[in-house]
This record gives sequence, C-alpha cells and structure tokens, in this order.
Amino acid sequence: MNKIISKHFYSENVAEIVVEAPLIARSRKAGHFVIVRVDKNGERMPLTISDADVENGTITLVVQRIGVSSSKLCALDAGDVIADLVGPLGKATAIRNYGTVVCACGGVGAAPMLPIAEALKAAGNRVISVLAGRSKDLIILEEEVRAVSDEVIIMTDDGSYGEKGLVTQKLQELIDAGNQYDAVIAIGPIPMMKFVSLTTKPAGIKTIVSLNPIMIDGTGMCGGCRVTVSGKTKFACVDGPDFDGHEVDFDELMRRNTSHKAQETHDREHCRLRGAHNG
Repeated sequence: MNKIISKHFYSENVAEIVVEAPLIARSRKAGHFVIVRVDKNGERMPLTISDADVENGTITLVVQRIGVSSSKLCALDAGDVIADLVGPLGKATAIRNYGTVVCACGGVGAAPMLPIAEALKAAGNRVISVLAGRSKDLIILEEEVRAVSDEVIIMTDDGSYGEKGLVTQKLQELIDAGNQYDAVIAIGPIPMMKFVSLTTKPAGIKTIVSLNPIMIDGTGMCGGCRVTVSGKTKFACVDGPDFDGHEVDFDELMRRNTSHKAQETHDREHCRLRGAHNG
C-alpha cells in the first residue's frame, strides 16, 4: 500500500495527489506512468507521473475526476492509502536537442508534459509551451511550466484567460508566421492530439503524441491499449505511450476509446445512487 502525503484541487474535478513511492521516485523518467488500483475491488487506472521527489520518496499524480475509479481516488485524503501502485511503466520520452520545440498541452495534459518540458530545456532546446483549456480554471501548473519554458502561451476556449481559441489555431498561426519549429509534442484529449498532428503534417514538423487509450494491465498482456501506428498494431503501455503523431490512426483510436462508454455511464450512475443511498 502507498500512503497519500498531500492532496489539493486545482479545480472542482482536477486534483494533485502526492504519494509515497520511493522506488518509483528514484527510477522514473519523463514520460513514464504508473498503474493505480484505489482499493482491492478497484479497476487498474493509468496515470502519468508529473513530478518526483527522490529525497522524500514521493511521486506526484494529477487526476481528473471522470469515472468511478478516478472519483474514488480524488475522494481520498492525506494519510489514506492506495491499494496498489505499479511503475514506472512505458517507455520514457526520447529527449534530445531538437532545437525549438513546441509543447502543446490540452487541459490536464500539462501534468505529464511538465517533466518532458523540463527535460527538453535541460537538453538545450528552446521550449515554447502552449497551455490550453476550456476556461481559466482549467489551466493548471502555469507557474511550474513557465519555470521550464522560454515562452508560454495561454489559450482558453471561452477567452476567460490568455487568448481565445484552440491550441491548434495558435499552432497554425505560429507556423503561418514563418517561425521555425523542429518538433512538436502534444499531450491532451485524443481529438486535440489528432488535429495538432494534422496541423503540423503539411509543414513537415516532427510531432510526438502521448497516447493514453484504454489500459488495463500496463504490460501489454491484455491488448486493451492497442493502437494502429504506421499500419501496424502497437500497445501503448509497452511500445509507448509516445508515438509519431503523423502515423497514428486516430479515428480508430477514438472509436475504441468510446467502446465502453455505455458501461462507464452505467457504473457512474450506480456509484452515484449507492452513495446517495448510503448517505
């Protein structure tokens, strides 16, 4: 079991949780994730490590409350324990000196992007980070991202903070202005990563996306996280989570990612009604 050291909410449904995990803290690299099981009856849930403190033996996870398991995790407090925490898993992000890199973050994508941007900056890159969200309250880790970036651009759908518009609109604007970009890394909702990749492809800009499709065992045994990349089947939990955005079959991925939507809706409603009954 792993003890929760601290927890706070960035917004109503996004929480930062610091967990005691000394072995993972020592060995994790940018891009790695963990599989969390909140309790003995819980499902396995993948979460990217957004930070680690080797001295204190902790890792930081950012959780968006969407389904039953993420809601259970967000309901825990400091001093509570998580039943299982396995990692680090996946392949670490390939860090090198590209030149100028745009880090495009959609919503909670800023959490897994933070260690990547930090590593890219340390490798000598010029890092331009774009933080995007539906509204101001959904922009997270701005101060931390600014600390590891040469430039930060804020985009909100409703214009409540920064510039109004989508991350892809800003990216297209930057490309059209004739700026030289050597790589783009995109982390966020699948549609956002798809359209970032479509935006950069005509310009021939290397684009890396971090896929987080349905993962169950985190070892590639179950096949739940399979994706098609360059016409071949890959498993995001062992072959990724990073892939060439121009080679991912995003349409297939989006179809697969919604295949359990009815079951997820049923489970959320069952959990809500059970909570109301117990209350």
